Amino acid sequence: MSIVTKAKATQDLKSDIKKLIQPIIGDINQFIKPTDRVLLKPNFNTADPFPASTDMDFLLAVIEIISQAKPKEIIVGESCTYFLNTEKVCQAKGAPELLKKHNVTWHNFDLNPWVKKNVPGGKYFKKISVPKITDEIDKLIFLPCLKTHKYACFTMSLKITIGMLKSTHRASLHLSHLGEKISEVAALFQPDLVIMDGRKCFVTQGPEKGQIEEPNILMASTDRIALDVEGLKILQSYKAENLLGNDPWALGQIKTAVELGIGSKSAEDYNLIEI
Repeated sequence: MSIVTKAKATQDLKSDIKKLIQPIIGDINQFIKPTDRVLLKPNFNTADPFPASTDMDFLLAVIEIISQAKPKEIIVGESCTYFLNTEKVCQAKGAPELLKKHNVTWHNFDLNPWVKKNVPGGKYFKKISVPKITDEIDKLIFLPCLKTHKYACFTMSLKITIGMLKSTHRASLHLSHLGEKISEVAALFQPDLVIMDGRKCFVTQGPEKGQIEEPNILMASTDRIALDVEGLKILQSYKAENLLGNDPWALGQIKTAVELGIGSKSAEDYNLIEI
């Protein structure tokens, strides 16, 4: 049975994250080997401040935790929204300086090789191109934000994989069946861990702006459906005009993800552990 961990954030973010992930991965030194190449996928869709994009203190805390296991390489990889320049977005976030200081490799998906993959069970995508590096790493860790999305209803751990989709494929995403297409892309990846920063969130609009609330929550799992459903419950708890409705399991992203076998099929398939 899957686990979703949930904790209130304190001033000690690094300690919070350690406690959050321990029930899922156990000892970090057993989870990550010295021979591992670890790819972290944040949300640098734009350079807008958190929760529109990953908070750099959050990213740093994760990097420092992973560094304790002394892996062969830590890589941060991203491709921003297709109408912006990924290098400029990351510079605006201050990423190059932070990554260099902590001996982390920066990988701009836009500037590196892509490989074509078949989409198993895909109705809208049969083949798509994804970063070649995803076939060359040992651990994949997603670091999504918690927020609504004006077109996709919400953007969390399922949608974060759109940043790993070649930009030429993204043009057709928003034409129709966006939620379903998001989950088809997500089905090509199996993260070893997802850590979601819900200290702040958007409950309207999104992904780059909206009404901000402060749940002050951190969550983690290996089950993206369970994690996103728990995130949706938080977003739905606020009175706001959005596309979420009342039932997380009725949304296109979740329904398609269930059909594709990405994670839990119902609330009975996972345990929520509050730290």
